[in-house]
Amino acid sequence: MSQALLVVGDVVTDIVARHVGPLAAGTDTAAVIRTLPGGAGANVACWAAHWGCPDVRLLGRVGTEAVAWHERELTASGVRPHLVIDREAPTGTVICLVDAGASAERTFLTDSGASLRLEPGDWSDALLDGVVRLHLSGYLFFSEPSRALATKALEAARARGVPVSLDPASAGFLSGLGVDRFLALAAGVDVLLPSRDEACLLTGLPDPADAAAKLSRLVPLVVAKQGAEGALVAVSGAVRARIPAAPATPRDTTGAGDAFTGAFLATLLAGSKPEEAAAEGCRAGAMAVEKVGARPAKGVR
Repeated sequence: MSQALLVVGDVVTDIVARHVGPLAAGTDTAAVIRTLPGGAGANVACWAAHWGCPDVRLLGRVGTEAVAWHERELTASGVRPHLVIDREAPTGTVICLVDAGASAERTFLTDSGASLRLEPGDWSDALLDGVVRLHLSGYLFFSEPSRALATKALEAARARGVPVSLDPASAGFLSGLGVDRFLALAAGVDVLLPSRDEACLLTGLPDPADAAAKLSRLVPLVVAKQGAEGALVAVSGAVRARIPAAPATPRDTTGAGDAFTGAFLATLLAGSKPEEAAAEGCRAGAMAVEKVGARPAKGVR
C-alpha cells in the first residue's frame, strides 16, 4: 500500500548570487551566480525524497518557459511532479543574495509569478489517493487564489483523515497577511513548523520557547526551527524537547528550513517520534547550509 507524502506549494527558479561583504551601491559587486531549481514547497518535497520517503508528490504551478526543466529536476530528485502550466504568468523567480562571509546570511528578492496563481480548479481530491500526509507551504496563504486552493486541500485531507503539516514560510509575508488571519487559515493543521522569527511573530512573544509552547495550544504538534540552535518540539502548551543543531560550516543558508521540514516529514512518516524526526531535520539543515542552493545533492545522503 502506498505511503505517499503530497506537498502543495511553490516551484520557483532561484538565481543565487554569492558575494563577499556589503553590496556596492551604484556600481559592480563581484559575485558567483548560479541558476538553480527552488521554491519552498518543491525543496521540501526533494528533501523528503532524499531522506528516504518512497513516494513524494508535488502539486505546483509554473510558466511555460521552465516547465520541462522543473519536471526534469524534480523527477531526478525522486519526486513525482504534478505541475500545472500557467499560460499567462512566468515561473516564479527568486534572486538570493548570499553574503559569502562567515554568516552566509541571505536576502531574497521575490517575483512569485505563476507559483502563487495555483487556484481551486487546480485541485482534485484524487491527488490524495494513497497519501498518508499532506504538507502545505505557507506561501500558498499569501495570494487569494492559492489561499483558496490551500483551504480546499486542507478540507479534503481532513475529510479523509489525512494529517496536514504547514510551514509558515516567510515572516515578511506573514506580517503583510496578518497573524490572526494566518492562524484562522491554519485551523485544522496537525503539525506547524515555524522558524524562530515566525513563531515569535505569530505569538507576539520574544522568547522562541515561550512562542512554541503557546502555538502548541492551537496546533497539536509544533516544531520550531532555531537554525544554529537546533529545534524545539512543543505539545499541549509546553516544550517537550530541545534538539541540538548538527555542526556545520555555512556556505549558503538558502533552503535550510525546507531541508529540515522535508527530512522531518520523511522520518515521521517512517514511524519515528517527533523528537527523532526533529533530530533528522537538524541533520538535513546542517547538510543544506554547507552547499550552495536549496536542494539536496542527487544520490545517497
